[in-house]
Amino acid sequence: MSLQPYYTENLIEVGVDEVGRGCLCGDVVAAAVILPKNFYLPGLTDSKLLTEKDRYRLRPLIEAQSRAFAIGIASVEEIDKFNIANASYLAMQRAIEQIKNKIVPELLLIDGKYFKSSHLIPHQCIIKGDSKFASIAAASVLAKTFRDDYMKKLHSEFPNYDWKNNMGYSTKKHRDGIKNFGATVYHRTSFRLIGSTN
Repeated sequence: MSLQPYYTENLIEVGVDEVGRGCLCGDVVAAAVILPKNFYLPGLTDSKLLTEKDRYRLRPLIEAQSRAFAIGIASVEEIDKFNIANASYLAMQRAIEQIKNKIVPELLLIDGKYFKSSHLIPHQCIIKGDSKFASIAAASVLAKTFRDDYMKKLHSEFPNYDWKNNMGYSTKKHRDGIKNFGATVYHRTSFRLIGSTN
């Protein structure tokens, strides 16, 4: 299914998506992207459906062709304090706030079922929006590659958890690392770190 170029033709729309909700460690990262109405980028889709190589190939094209883009982050400390859902909303709100300094959007297209907005801008939640609308798909690619870069950097500091490959998700190598070496300052203490079975 091809991506739709916009939800409403005559409004300035910003696509918003986040990455990292299900991870055991690291910040949650959101991206906001405003695309031109005639935007078309072959191969663009939900970042989860793309290979790592394709995500990194598409990222500079999205950045160059977008009207504006921004990244928002909620820290591990904020995740543990506010819970992961509220921290995800916070990261998205921060991305939106940053993009407003460049272009003020008139409609927020939010990937997923729910959103808590601190903005007066109307929003539309779209389930699986990253596989339906180009701006949300673009946001998913930027958020994913930005967070992957961050996790690879953390891996160089803590190589025992295989973060360069699992990006903080609950793989066997990651859980074994926690069992053998304990949790790091980047692990989410509010999460069940070693009890799951994949």
